[in-house]
Amino acid sequence: MIVRQLCARQSRQLLALNRQAFIPRRFSSTETSTPAQTIAYRPISEPGSGRVGQARNREVPQQIQRRSKFQSLGSSISNVYKPENLIRNPPSPSDITLELLLANQTHLGHTTSRWNPRNSRYIYGIRDGIHIISLDVTAAHLRRAAKVVEEVAARGGLILFAGTRPGQKRIVVRAAQLSHGYHIFERWIPGSLTNGEQILGKCRQKVVNALDEEQPDLKDTLADQAILKPDLVICLNPLENEPLLHECGLNNVPTIGVLDTDADPTKLTYPIPANDDSLRSIALIAGVLGRAGETGQQRRFQQARRSMEQQQRDAPRPAEEQEFFEN
Repeated sequence: MIVRQLCARQSRQLLALNRQAFIPRRFSSTETSTPAQTIAYRPISEPGSGRVGQARNREVPQQIQRRSKFQSLGSSISNVYKPENLIRNPPSPSDITLELLLANQTHLGHTTSRWNPRNSRYIYGIRDGIHIISLDVTAAHLRRAAKVVEEVAARGGLILFAGTRPGQKRIVVRAAQLSHGYHIFERWIPGSLTNGEQILGKCRQKVVNALDEEQPDLKDTLADQAILKPDLVICLNPLENEPLLHECGLNNVPTIGVLDTDADPTKLTYPIPANDDSLRSIALIAGVLGRAGETGQQRRFQQARRSMEQQQRDAPRPAEEQEFFEN
């Protein structure tokens, strides 16, 4: 009797172990309990022979079929903010609105303890101890600066974009590419304008025509030319580039800069009151100025093409020249 009870207990323990081993085996099985569907492919002719191959049947599990259905699900979202659009496709001066300036944080200034009293005419009010810049003034000054950039580019002037803060490199380079200008994103070398012959004397120069095509025949005329200076400087962070603004003042070079509430407006020719700490604000302002320069360059090229076509039409023909000399 005792032996029978012992065997019964051991058999129950073995049964429990078998159940524990069977449970993970069920979940780790790769077999599908659902009936598999078969898809018959159309007969495909073998290359190089006229025979037609037999149809092949391939079993596709229902899980793969469900997965393909799930991939087609979802919703299309529109009007999504993409920060890269300010750099890749910046707005034009005609697209400037107060909503656009507000969305890109151009109205945020510094704390009231850091303000410059000369900026009182650009300040709208105070919110939580921070000065708020008037967006009406920002929009007006930005349109005026864009008009200046467009006219300088239309007359073939040299435009220099300067932005030396971290994160401004791509913004500065993109704006310079649009306006066919030059850029500085690392550090301004003091004396580049006041002592340009010593610092920039070895820089390569070239002579171009109205369509920016190089003229190698006129390269000898550069020997007597002085060092080139920019016709307009756009500084995105005036506080870190005071030597640049000082040299522009000594050489009578007009400047455009982003003016925050702690900067000095007297050092800039065309100040743009806005937030200079936000990359979104800087990208918006630099993109608008770059688009203005692009418009000016297009005007210049169109005018140059029209003038060249007019010269070709007015040029005397060879027969007319011969009759003129004979008479």
